[in-house]
Amino acid sequence: MDVSEIKVRGARENNLQGVSVDIPKRSLTVFTGVSGSGKSSLVFDTIAAESRRLINETYTAFVQNFMPTLGRPDVDSLRNLSAAIIVDQEPMGSNSRSTVGTATDAHTLLRILFSRIGSPYVGPPLAFSFNTAEGMCPRCEGLGRVTDIDIAQLIDREKSLKEGAITVPGFEVDSWHWQVMAASGLFDPDIRLRDYSPAQWEDFLHKPATKIKVGKNNLTYEGLVTKVRRLYLAKDREAMQPRMRAFADRAMALTECAECEGARLCEAVRSCRIDGRSITECSALQISDLAEFVRGIRHDSVGPVLESLRALLDSLVEIGLGYLSLDRESSTLSGGEAQRVRMVRHLGSSLTDVTYVFDEPTVGLHPHDIERMNRLLLQLRDKGNTVLVVEHKPETIRIADHVVDLGPGAGVAGGRICYQGDLAGLRASDTLTGRHLDHRVRLRETVRQPSGQLPVRGARLHNLRDVSVDIPLGVLTVVTGVAGSGKSSLIHGSLSGREEVIVADQSAIRGSRRSNPATYTGLLDPIRAAFAKANHVKPGLFSANSEGACPRCKGIGLIYTDLAMMAEVASVCEDCEGKRFRPEVLTYRLRGRNISDVLGMSVAEAREFFTDGQARPILDRLGAVGLGYLGLGQPLTTLSGGERQRLKLAIHTARSGTTYVLDEPTTGLHLADVDQLLALLDRLVDAGNTVVVIEHHQAVMAHADWIIDMGPGAGHDGGQVVFTGTPADLVDTGGSLTAVHLRDYVKRA
Repeated sequence: MDVSEIKVRGARENNLQGVSVDIPKRSLTVFTGVSGSGKSSLVFDTIAAESRRLINETYTAFVQNFMPTLGRPDVDSLRNLSAAIIVDQEPMGSNSRSTVGTATDAHTLLRILFSRIGSPYVGPPLAFSFNTAEGMCPRCEGLGRVTDIDIAQLIDREKSLKEGAITVPGFEVDSWHWQVMAASGLFDPDIRLRDYSPAQWEDFLHKPATKIKVGKNNLTYEGLVTKVRRLYLAKDREAMQPRMRAFADRAMALTECAECEGARLCEAVRSCRIDGRSITECSALQISDLAEFVRGIRHDSVGPVLESLRALLDSLVEIGLGYLSLDRESSTLSGGEAQRVRMVRHLGSSLTDVTYVFDEPTVGLHPHDIERMNRLLLQLRDKGNTVLVVEHKPETIRIADHVVDLGPGAGVAGGRICYQGDLAGLRASDTLTGRHLDHRVRLRETVRQPSGQLPVRGARLHNLRDVSVDIPLGVLTVVTGVAGSGKSSLIHGSLSGREEVIVADQSAIRGSRRSNPATYTGLLDPIRAAFAKANHVKPGLFSANSEGACPRCKGIGLIYTDLAMMAEVASVCEDCEGKRFRPEVLTYRLRGRNISDVLGMSVAEAREFFTDGQARPILDRLGAVGLGYLGLGQPLTTLSGGERQRLKLAIHTARSGTTYVLDEPTTGLHLADVDQLLALLDRLVDAGNTVVVIEHHQAVMAHADWIIDMGPGAGHDGGQVVFTGTPADLVDTGGSLTAVHLRDYVKRA
């Protein structure tokens, strides 16, 4: 039997239309196609999912009880699978105890090192961990920060108590809490707070619970901060009323722990040193600098540990993460950074004949860094592994041994194999990917002239070195530079929060399992109104969060079962069959479709269904940002970072006179879709807006009116503006890494 290929037959997961394909093993296969064409459905939801399910089935029934239940993908047969390791862009969690050091085991190796050769001797490796009682700072319990109260959110010092100086909910003038404070006799309620004596100020804010007599009543007085801490900090946030929760979010501030100064570790651990450095100082170093420091340590007794640590740190540098530090919290990493951190764990692995699955590993990478990423993918392949990569960048498509192109369109218009074979065959094919593989965007013949300047002065956030730069108004500005050069620090740190600045980034959208594009964009309101008008009933019936919801699943469409120690299991609601609404609601029709049918439509299908009315402009904007394939009722939790950004952008594109800040908007976009994005950016600028884009894609750079290039390197080697000017000037005179790659790009245009 031929086992040299993974054989997929009749895959129908999501939008796949009975896909059958043979994928060569021990090779690098790149899967291409427009967003929503079925790439992830084939690679992640079919091949990788079945591999994991089969591995789980090898465990005993007892062990399987403690593992998540994985359903079999909708496929006729899958043969010759090997163990799959998924290296994706999922966030690395919000646990503040997880850092780059703990996620890569680099911190574990450092702890062993300090426990063996550090001076003075402190204890075993666990004593150097901020996650153990022996090592953590007792005040902040290893978090490096403590929760404190922002007094400015509690009071207005310009007012007296009688004028409403206390702004805490429940402390309004004449409320019970207010009366106790005003009648305490400790201060005059008619005097402004700013005029209190130091003793009165201390009593007002921090006095512990004290019995006082007011008239004939014995009452307990507490200082405002003392009482707020008891009322808010000691309570479960989720159990609070929304008004109280909103206040708590404003008033509770995380501040650096004064005892350990953010180092997380106790004093004894911080005193232990190797060659003059403590473990906290080592963790705070840029990884490239830490690698240099570790190379200088000479100690035969820990030779194997030093060798492992050097190899790990060098891998982090090689993969383009040398600008990070080991104490960087995992939750602050971008999707691309998180994926590369995960990748490091596998580079030194002795495993072979494994299937590695990557989801756009070039996300967030400068063209210079993509070359290094490509070498690492080939290195994994050359160890005898099967490497499957979902990717849009031509630089990575070009190194593939085998290409599988899906499409031809997105959603119901996709899900088919358009091409499979080598790169030369793809170039010669008439597929969308083949036609655009060597497509180049030319430099603008005439750049638009700015209508003014948005000044940034003395920016010093993170690695920025007192940067001052003018961002032109009324044009398309692209901010470039290698990963870690300071692009996001400059733009987000200087522009976010300014009036008339809209930031559309790739961060998660707040919402529950019920949230979807229709609810998030406000599209559901005109849809509900149209159904209500057509059927002469209330709009609330057509909301799965209100009157129309299926009573059993409460309008979610799924029943979630909590199995205590086991993973939560979701099953389709038997009453509504996943349609989310009560049966009688589904009897109401709008031009032959019920509300569940409409929410099951893609944006493109809905545009054909709603040809006019209030729904149409929203649908047009969703289509304009390249989300025509997105389902109206698709949970927001299933969207990629690029899709989330474009969804946010769709909400705001109706405005003018605004500055839009976009963070790598080409993420997840096919080569053909990049042209659509450029047309959208042009429309925004031509409508009187300013567009600032943080981007690595050369097509966007070439199309810009103005470029700000950060660098010259990453981390402490970056943080400077190395070029400002037009793309043509950068190509003609620039000497940065960006200039080199853009020059090569436009030469081939």
